[in-house]
Amino acid sequence: MSDPELSFAHPIGNIAVHGDSFQALDEVLDIVERERVDVVVVGLPLLLDGSEGRHAHKARRWSRNLTVRADALIRSGEWFGAGSPSVLLKDERLTTVAAHRELRGAGIREKGHRPMIDQQSAVLILQSALDDARRKGGQYDG
Repeated sequence: MSDPELSFAHPIGNIAVHGDSFQALDEVLDIVERERVDVVVVGLPLLLDGSEGRHAHKARRWSRNLTVRADALIRSGEWFGAGSPSVLLKDERLTTVAAHRELRGAGIREKGHRPMIDQQSAVLILQSALDDARRKGGQYDG
């Protein structure tokens, strides 16, 4: 999540997927609705050369499903948010490496990284999107 001024990203927790991406969609949409989120930033795991592999295709499919699910909730009258959120895919190359580096820098032992690494990676991805939007006058690339 970010602060209301869209300046700083911060973690709000993990969503356990366990192979059920639709459960994750519903949990993300619950947060979007509750927090009145306008833009959802999804990490796009590009290969180091910038091309898209299997994981990037899965991230794109999950993002499309998020939009379809939100639209279905709106049509059914089950959605109480301001509208369907925009979905932005953001390059996430090397964010796990950077997250490990930040956690080490914060004095957290390597053994303690695993539970926090996904949260810290998500924070880095969102912060990058916020910084890019600020540089572009509040416009998100999507």
